[in-house]
Amino acid sequence: MKVPTALIGSHVECTAFDHQVRLNLSAPAAGGGHGVDAELIVETPFLLRDASGEWHELEPGSGVHLAPVLGLFGQSITAVDVQDCGGLSIDFGDGAGLRIGPDPRFESWHLLGRGISPVIVGPGGDDRWER
Repeated sequence: MKVPTALIGSHVECTAFDHQVRLNLSAPAAGGGHGVDAELIVETPFLLRDASGEWHELEPGSGVHLAPVLGLFGQSITAVDVQDCGGLSIDFGDGAGLRIGPDPRFESWHLLGRGISPVIVGPGGDDRWER
């Protein structure tokens, strides 16, 4: 699978919560045309570093405890990487960051949409990452 570096420069256009955490990400294409219009869906516990540098351990489906995710609204993605067996790292322009590790039993995260290659990190992760 390919590391989704096409997300760099995308903005968080929408955050949504239920038993998953969803971030809608978009960026216009350079020179016009279609750019990125993607959705990142988080299904397992994850870490979020807010703009002040404080880390939060968060879990989808935990209601008001997910409030720190709201701080990502409008932020621009500055870096994306995938480590080990599918651990996703995203950094944002205001200093915030997202870390989602693989889960041994469940899908941990997936990414779909236009302008990116779809990714699903299933149970146990996947170690076939290309840069």
